[in-house]
Amino acid sequence: MYDIIVIGGGPAGMTAALYARRNGKTVLVIEKSGFGGQITHSPKVENYPGTLSMSGNEFADHTLDQILAQGAEIEFETVNGIRTESDRKIVLTEEGSAFEARAVIVATGVKHRMLGLEGEEELVGEGISFCAVCDGDFYTGKTVCVAGGGNSALQEAVLLAEKCEKVIMLQDLPVFTGETRLQEVLFARPNVESFTGVKITRLLRENGAFSGVEITKSESGETQQIACDGLFVAIGLIPENEPFADLADLNGYGYFESDENCETKTPGLFVAGDCRSKRIRQIATAIADGATAALAACRYLDMA
Repeated sequence: MYDIIVIGGGPAGMTAALYARRNGKTVLVIEKSGFGGQITHSPKVENYPGTLSMSGNEFADHTLDQILAQGAEIEFETVNGIRTESDRKIVLTEEGSAFEARAVIVATGVKHRMLGLEGEEELVGEGISFCAVCDGDFYTGKTVCVAGGGNSALQEAVLLAEKCEKVIMLQDLPVFTGETRLQEVLFARPNVESFTGVKITRLLRENGAFSGVEITKSESGETQQIACDGLFVAIGLIPENEPFADLADLNGYGYFESDENCETKTPGLFVAGDCRSKRIRQIATAIADGATAALAACRYLDMA
């Protein structure tokens, strides 16, 4: 039996493992695919304190090396539930495994809602981005499209409009659904253009590189090609917290409701990172959550 099992190998999960090991706890990290989470989609990270520039993959590799050097163990399996028994928790996986621990930290992150277009996955980080704060500087003086029409899309576009030569908003609904004030701020900028009632139906390439999008008007079916240097997709995030819904409260969007100590209604169960209800989702906030959850779990174990 482990002291702490961490579910998820993104920035929050790996930071939790690091802090737990530094506090002398035995730790298992269970990750279903690859370590690093969403940050691995960023070819260049320039907002991580103390590091001028690195790729998301470099961050993931270095942090994984760090937790392994500290003695954390890892397993590549997909967790599909947690069962509580007395003073222990049993983490169950799709592969049929059952791992036991005295405390569990869930750091499953989120996945970006995708457009579902051919070739989309391979263009992530190579023309398709999800975060203007992370990747906006790469498109300074260039033309970008933003897919979406809610608050997130509008906020991304406001940031991009400060750097880019042109920002083109693409909304599949007849109107933009974000806050009126945000719309006023964005569309007052002379370098912002918008289309409503259109779907992105194809990603364009030139010599293998992303070069633009094809849009189709919902009413007429008419198509149009738009040349751009980058596409920012802001059509929502999808948390994957349902397997733990009986142990931790979820809000209407499926995110964990927890306090700033990352605690849940189940003693010994903690949550950290983008899977938690919060306003800001950045690498810095995920790392902060990981440290907070780990220290809270260590206190729980020490007081048991």
